[in-house]
Amino acid sequence: MSRFEDLEVWRRSSRLCVEVYKGLANCKDYGFKDQITRSSLSIPSNIAEGFERGSDKDSNKFFYYAKGSAGELRTQLYIGIEIGYITKETGLPWKNEVEHISKMLSALIKSRST
Repeated sequence: MSRFEDLEVWRRSSRLCVEVYKGLANCKDYGFKDQITRSSLSIPSNIAEGFERGSDKDSNKFFYYAKGSAGELRTQLYIGIEIGYITKETGLPWKNEVEHISKMLSALIKSRST
């Protein structure tokens, strides 16, 4: 595997990011919208940056950043659902997907740890 685009975790996190952006396009709370879209964008971005790094140690640092952003996104989804910005029908599948992405990142980190 020589391209980050080949990583399933990158593809899934990119799709989730697009869904979050589209799903919150009409949100008028620009602070919330900015924060949640940034955390969703951070996941695939850090996976890509980590993949392009020269060593497993450097790569894992960015994979951990992506994992942290996944936790941030999950938190924002919980709050968005509770305050009525995101419906449960939309938010719960996103939350489940980001949990799965986090598990995939843990496996990727473990596979690159020496």
